[in-house]
Amino acid sequence: MAHEIKIPSVGESIASATLGTWHKADGDYVRAGEVILTIETDKISTELESDRDGVLRHLAAVGDELAIGAPVARIEEGEAPAASSEAPAAEAKPAEPTPESAAQVKATPVAKKIAEGEGIDLSRVSGTGAGGKITKADVLGASAPAPESAEPAAAPAVAGEKRSTRRKMSPLRRKIATHLVNAQHEAAILTTFNECDMSAAMDLRKRLQDDFTARHGVKLGFMSFFVKAVVEALRSVPAVNARIEGDEIVENHFYDIGVAVGTEKGLFVPVIRDCDQKSFAGIEKDIVDYANKAREGKLSLTDLQGGVFTITNGGIYGSLLSTPILNPPQSGILGMHSIQQRPVAVDGQVVIRPMMYLALSYDHRLVDGKEAVTFLVRVKQCLENPERMLLGV
Repeated sequence: MAHEIKIPSVGESIASATLGTWHKADGDYVRAGEVILTIETDKISTELESDRDGVLRHLAAVGDELAIGAPVARIEEGEAPAASSEAPAAEAKPAEPTPESAAQVKATPVAKKIAEGEGIDLSRVSGTGAGGKITKADVLGASAPAPESAEPAAAPAVAGEKRSTRRKMSPLRRKIATHLVNAQHEAAILTTFNECDMSAAMDLRKRLQDDFTARHGVKLGFMSFFVKAVVEALRSVPAVNARIEGDEIVENHFYDIGVAVGTEKGLFVPVIRDCDQKSFAGIEKDIVDYANKAREGKLSLTDLQGGVFTITNGGIYGSLLSTPILNPPQSGILGMHSIQQRPVAVDGQVVIRPMMYLALSYDHRLVDGKEAVTFLVRVKQCLENPERMLLGV
């Protein structure tokens, strides 16, 4: 008896999904509960498991876009095939890696596509990702093996051959591209800048790091300082904690803050809920959990929805200054940047301090320049005097 596996519903606004990876080859015998494939939507990746024992039959190829409810595989129920003891001697000989066995190599969809285009055998590439999974960086760092042949080495490739590679955009990348362009077209985005002396936050973090880690099981990072500072600033300037819907202004009275997380698949913005009610430790734990889920492709739609404000940290990549783009329908986004030792004037004296540039992009249709500057100054005050966030002043 055959049973079809169909593309499941993964969100009200999602009508289709793309087949990203086959984890089992066509004709493999699979057990109930085994992961057989990964589908990708414009927001998340989802692994599908077999719900019964049987032989797997592929009904679609990697890269195919399938409607929700469309069949993607078929399971033919039956007993697992017994190993034959009368196999020819030639078949008992270890075989070289084949396309079918290579399909079972643990690798990200992006890594597999690059390997296919460049002729790289994934079975010869060492994976550095979670669980030994081969990543894009692993493939780019590998070179395609030379073909084993008694023929003389081929002449050098003609100039211009394979100087570029063309591949279809993933659903996630298409969604990101559309989202960013729409943000530029629909909002009146303006950016204001300031700089912050991180001395006090760095000193507090250094003095309490060991005790904080021992007590809470997670390190004290700078992001929790920024999340708490943003909450204080949103309280001071409610206009930034609002959005435009048609000809109405919707003002939020909660503080769910999105924190941008970069992965090889693109940028995700998981949302930390009720940040005003959480401690520094609670926020740090949520950030670590989301970062792990993002890298493993296990973020759910609910993890990404409902934020009122976003924080993005380009400083981890070495960015000194940037103008972040709004995450609609939000009206504000704060950009963090690299901390650098710079000379500054303090009480009439030139001293060296760890300084960070801050950038607030906001929707000028809703937020006036005075409110934007007031918001950013409040963030600066909280970071330069962390005790303000503890005392609520």
